[in-house]
Amino acid sequence: MTLSINVPAYNEKNTIKEILSTILRVDALGLDKEIIVVDDFSSDGTREILKELEKLNKYKIFYHDRNIGKGAALRESFARATGDFVIVQDADLEYDPSEYGLVLQPLLDGKADVVYGSRFMGAAPHRVLFFWHYVGNRFLTALSNMFTNLNLSDMETGYKAFTKEAIKKILPNLKSNRFGIEVELTANAAKFNLRVYEVGISYSGRTYEEGKKINWKDGAAAIWFIIKYNMFSK
Repeated sequence: MTLSINVPAYNEKNTIKEILSTILRVDALGLDKEIIVVDDFSSDGTREILKELEKLNKYKIFYHDRNIGKGAALRESFARATGDFVIVQDADLEYDPSEYGLVLQPLLDGKADVVYGSRFMGAAPHRVLFFWHYVGNRFLTALSNMFTNLNLSDMETGYKAFTKEAIKKILPNLKSNRFGIEVELTANAAKFNLRVYEVGISYSGRTYEEGKKINWKDGAAAIWFIIKYNMFSK
């Protein structure tokens, strides 16, 4: 069986080599790995690094001809994935690939269709950073839960894994180009009555000086996306 690892990347020249080499190195519960990278028109040298890594023939790398957003990058990589399981791996080192086993186990056990790696569960290490980001995440998760009737602790997590059957159901409904993709994935998981599990993961968050991109505008937009994708999307 194969795990498709989906890596959206935008201006990650400081981390892209490390994250991709780490993905190659870690064990994914014995699964073969298909590593799909979508560069969202990086302008900091990330694209040039990826061009060099292409020569290794270990990654499937695709390039956008303009900057569209994380959602667009994920929609493309999901469409290209051929594995039995699909996982999202951000390129910024905030999420640890050595924890694939934690996230994938409920899928492999046949208990879940979708698994979220929660930053707010368990005893794994977490870097202490922004209080208002924490408050915002909890608020958005609670609001999403009100519409989906799920009891997630971390809707906005970047660590989400799916069976291939689940992603095939969800993919045709995905429209979001930016960070609203997290909301849209969750709304569709609920819409299709998929079995959703959460597991606790570690989290090494970044500061804005270190390259963090999501901001308060994305948080405000997420409120509209929660309403839109739960009430007005077919």
